[in-house]
Amino acid sequence: MDKIIDIQNLVKQFNGFTAVNDISFSVDQGEFFGLLGPNGAGKTTTIRMLYGFSPPTRGKLRIFGMDIITDFRRIKARIGVCQQDNTLDPDLSVEQNLHVFAGYFSIPKKEAGKRTEELLDFFALSHKKEAKVMELSGGMARRLILARSLINRPELLILDEPTTGLDPQSRHQVWEKLEDLKKTGLTVVITTHNMEEASRLCDRLVIIDHGKILVNGSPKALIERHAGSNIIEIEGPDQTLIEYVKENDIEYDDLGRRLILYETEEKDLNHTIRERFCNEKCIYRNSTLEDVFLRLTGRGLRE
Repeated sequence: MDKIIDIQNLVKQFNGFTAVNDISFSVDQGEFFGLLGPNGAGKTTTIRMLYGFSPPTRGKLRIFGMDIITDFRRIKARIGVCQQDNTLDPDLSVEQNLHVFAGYFSIPKKEAGKRTEELLDFFALSHKKEAKVMELSGGMARRLILARSLINRPELLILDEPTTGLDPQSRHQVWEKLEDLKKTGLTVVITTHNMEEASRLCDRLVIIDHGKILVNGSPKALIERHAGSNIIEIEGPDQTLIEYVKENDIEYDDLGRRLILYETEEKDLNHTIRERFCNEKCIYRNSTLEDVFLRLTGRGLRE
């Protein structure tokens, strides 16, 4: 399978601060790839290097087999970027925003009109084509930004937190459209804080913290490796439970008022915990990608 992105020992520094610290990964053609991490972890800096906004300090970054520094213009013509911020022109209509953006890629007027109609239809915005951007809901604006990033029919789509701030209905609408794009074979790279989004969309992902990659794999594989299949949450754990957990080498996170236990393959141990220690406030649930994220990056707030 062809590598659309190939990153080797990538480093980005700002005035002596290392934001991205010697990371390496690749993205295959047709893959939906995620970059996850806490605030300040280095994921957005990595994304900005991918689309040429910020040059690498050291390392190799190749897209479509071309170097991002020497072949930036050729690469840019073949990628689409959906930034986190709303960069739509408020003075233009929905339709005009797409027409103007098509001009940046020297797309002929007739072809630009055809693509605009197709994209507005795909993102269910045709009825709003004459509306001003300020008249759109948050969900509609995000769909329009996505539509704009596809006007040049890119081979690689880069999404920086595409559903931040959206209500559940709008978020699911965007997910459905991204899944439709995935079926076409489009290669997508996404950053997100939404673990459900990453689990649902990504074929593979990396979790970054302090500029370094902690893990790389499919959501399912990472969950099984770092959080097991099931979790028991126990509120108000007593010392007897904590001692039992330690004596039997059961993996756990002690949050003070709450103990999170990662179920073992030993059925007797799991049964004992349920029988002896779960008489009151216990929650049994499946492990999630969020459990993996919190185990690897910690539960403290990041400013």
